[in-house]
Amino acid sequence: MPLKFYNTLTRRKEEFRPIKKGQAGIYSCGPTVYNYAHIGNFRAYMVADVLRRYLKFSGFKVRHVMNLTDVDDKTIKGAQDEGISLAKFTEKYKKSFFEDLDTLQIERVESYPAATETIPEMVALVKKLLKKGVAYKSKDGSIYYSVSKFKDYGKLSHLHMDELKEGARVAHDEYEKGSARDFALWKAWSEDDKDVFWETEIGKGRPGWHIECSAMSMKNLSESFDIHTGGIDLIFPHHENEIAQSEAGTGKKFVNYWLHNAYLVVEGEKMSKSKGNFHTLRDLKEYSPRALRFVLLNSQYRQELNFTFKGVKDAEKTIERIDGFVKKLQGADGEDSKDTSVEKLIQGTEDKFQEAMDDDLNVPEALAAFFEFMPGVNALMSENKLGKKTAGKIISFLQKLNTVLGIMQFEFKEEKLKPELMNLVQEREKCRKDKQWKKADEIRETLKKKGVLLDDTAEGTKWKKSGK
Repeated sequence: MPLKFYNTLTRRKEEFRPIKKGQAGIYSCGPTVYNYAHIGNFRAYMVADVLRRYLKFSGFKVRHVMNLTDVDDKTIKGAQDEGISLAKFTEKYKKSFFEDLDTLQIERVESYPAATETIPEMVALVKKLLKKGVAYKSKDGSIYYSVSKFKDYGKLSHLHMDELKEGARVAHDEYEKGSARDFALWKAWSEDDKDVFWETEIGKGRPGWHIECSAMSMKNLSESFDIHTGGIDLIFPHHENEIAQSEAGTGKKFVNYWLHNAYLVVEGEKMSKSKGNFHTLRDLKEYSPRALRFVLLNSQYRQELNFTFKGVKDAEKTIERIDGFVKKLQGADGEDSKDTSVEKLIQGTEDKFQEAMDDDLNVPEALAAFFEFMPGVNALMSENKLGKKTAGKIISFLQKLNTVLGIMQFEFKEEKLKPELMNLVQEREKCRKDKQWKKADEIRETLKKKGVLLDDTAEGTKWKKSGK
């Protein structure tokens, strides 16, 4: 079957037909670097990563751009609260963002433009919009986009023109959903901005949030490109405004396919700091990064993802099972069968995997194909019917799947604990046998603080280093 995506613009699944044959241009809304990214953000970045990886798997040459919003209301306030420059304030969070990407094995994309590096392109686009009469200057020198002048306004969010508030303006970057208003393209400098401003042909000031993504995407891709991704919370007003200003400026269709992921909730509830269920990746250091990746990965992106700690622990066991499978394959020394059953098993699994992924990136179905593959191979190994040559073919196949999934490991190092830590593990085992439960719990906590996590199983106590 052909590769299909659900296009928010048309509200239906459509076959992917790139502008240039064999190539795919993607723009993903990246972080606003005013704080550490939370797991809801990383759900969106994981969706973009899987999309990118699968397009490459399918033979496309991919150019992927993800912006860094380093000037907006939030970043300016953050810098002022800390009494440091905007550049110094945002640099910390840019660095942490890339560290978190690496932790989750999210591939680096081709370009990460920063808003502060794209001011000339923003100014040029605003000048075009002024010239075409779809933007206007207010008394304070700020420049607004007139939504009533763009006849297709609302086509992404399916907002009707009769819902527009004629002449209503909003200066701040984010505002209530469903209320279409003229939005700021360029904000005239005010004392509140202090040292954050640019002296330009359109005045002294700074860009509005929405114009930033239009300028950065068109500079790094083209005036029209294939795919734009982001969370459903960005459909309106952000993405709607991107379309309006971009298409009014160029006279061309901005994006062909809009892919939006649903929300992530925590233990069935909306994530919020007030509920105490707001988590950054740094809050979850005790869990395996590959398990966290698996949890964020294992869902159809248009379905709400319920993040639970039981789910993470289950994912850790799944990752251990996959690692055990790979290790057994690497040590296979049976006799290779002369029939073609393994080749047929590999081909059948790959066909199911691709069929699932071609259907709007259905990762759970793709993973199901992989997990159905494992028992058949395990059966051959248990009967000593798998030799090094065939095992090598299977490992190559797994490596191919892993270019999309990014959850498998193929190199293993035997981990050891320092003698003093190993002594504590053994002492705790003795306490458990002697039913000294309080002391056993105290030792567990001591080890946890030292980065060693324990798991009491039927086969005895197993240990691992936190974050592994």
